Amino acid sequence: MGLLSALTRGLARGADRMAEMTSKRGPRTFYKSRGARPAGIITSSRKFIPVREMIPEFVVPSLEGFNLKPYVSYKTPAGTEQPLTAEGLFAQVVAPQIERDIEAGTFDKEQLEKYGLEKTQDGKLFKLYPKNFVR
Repeated sequence: MGLLSALTRGLARGADRMAEMTSKRGPRTFYKSRGARPAGIITSSRKFIPVREMIPEFVVPSLEGFNLKPYVSYKTPAGTEQPLTAEGLFAQVVAPQIERDIEAGTFDKEQLEKYGLEKTQDGKLFKLYPKNFVR
């Protein structure tokens, strides 16, 4: 069967039959790649050429003398700390610095980068000024 007849057959019976085989098109047992990135390139003749730079390299530390096991029991008690929110982080880190500068008289609302904040608070969910401004 020649190339022209194969193409005609594909178009006559539906061009979808000529599509690339994927895990959605195949049977339950067909797993093409499971989403892994290829470690090379495929040429126009469908030949795979491995590329050394594309192969992932895992750096694993030496675990000699490490006493912990990789298992955590389900009987382990839940953590006692509250989850950290944006407001809690602001109150712990930035607010004391701003209060200290206000007391010293060196606070300038134009120099917010000093506290790790952006110059403009437009479009931010947690605005520093004027509603939540530390006084």
